[in-house]
Amino acid sequence: MTLNRFKLSAKKTADYRSPKLDRSSSPKETNKISMLNRLAIAPMMDWTDRHCRFFHRQLTSRALLYTEMVVADAVIHGARERLLGFDEVEHPVALQLGGSDPAKLAEAARIGEAFGYDEINLNVGCPSDRVQSGTFGACLMKVPDLVADCVAAMKTAVAVPVTVKCRIGVDEQDPGPALDALANGVFDAGADALWVHARKAWLEGLSPKENRDIPPLDYDRVYRLKAGKPSKFIGINGGIQSLDEARVHLGHVDGAMLGRAAYHTPGILAGVDAAFYGARPEAFDFAALIDAMADYAARHIEQGGRLGHVTRHMVGLFHGLPGARRYRQILSTDATRPGAGPDVLKTAFAAVEFGGGAAEAA
Repeated sequence: MTLNRFKLSAKKTADYRSPKLDRSSSPKETNKISMLNRLAIAPMMDWTDRHCRFFHRQLTSRALLYTEMVVADAVIHGARERLLGFDEVEHPVALQLGGSDPAKLAEAARIGEAFGYDEINLNVGCPSDRVQSGTFGACLMKVPDLVADCVAAMKTAVAVPVTVKCRIGVDEQDPGPALDALANGVFDAGADALWVHARKAWLEGLSPKENRDIPPLDYDRVYRLKAGKPSKFIGINGGIQSLDEARVHLGHVDGAMLGRAAYHTPGILAGVDAAFYGARPEAFDFAALIDAMADYAARHIEQGGRLGHVTRHMVGLFHGLPGARRYRQILSTDATRPGAGPDVLKTAFAAVEFGGGAAEAA
């Protein structure tokens, strides 16, 4: 993937020098509503598509949702409705962009804002080979000046919050100076928030999956960053398995971001609104969830989609409840067959003995 303005390879990023980009121009006034969400669901490639986000929104009305990363070039030149379309119920929802060309990112951000996204996020954390070949993602940790230029351009282009998601460092970088340099640059450029995955990324030698598990977590490094920037919104991501763990992190930082735990055991999201947003604790309405997802699936099928596009994100909903195994079997087999309709989803739900519900206690 070629970039018009900055033709960088992963090996050349360390040599980048920022052009004299004026960051002093007043950006448009920022609406900080989505930025202030204390609990977010991480952007996850191949997982947090529009169907996943609609499902998650049925479980929590307040958590900030993120798209999968969408490359800026694809936003500008691709099928925008397919890439960016979403249901209004998903708000608040943020668009995560991948790229390293400030001009292209600014244009992609403008397009995302026009589609109605509440926030535009820049990916500085993905370690995959595919992302590195385009010179964006985690390899940008090596060029904080370029990241700052990207943020400045995006801030000038849109009125919604512009945020960044990064790692604590890459390869042999010392996480302290590396994270500080990145944070200083993006906040000086006007970033409204910084979400930090509290692990290093190793750009060679580890797969993307291994990069989510093998590098050790260093939550204290993120806590120290926040302590040094009390007026800035800093959120934490990486290895958070429960709402209780998220609550502990919120004693040190401004936001907590759930990733794989939210996807594999989405029932925990039913406790988010009461635990973090002051909603009244009450039994979750599974009947309403069944109706909402069946209606949504029917609309998707009418538009030429398949039931499995929706239900693949719902397999882990009833983890630990009686009947959950049968529920998973139905969604993994019957729901993936050609011609499967919403009745399959209702049959799967009927296999579960709800009892106290799938929601994690607040």
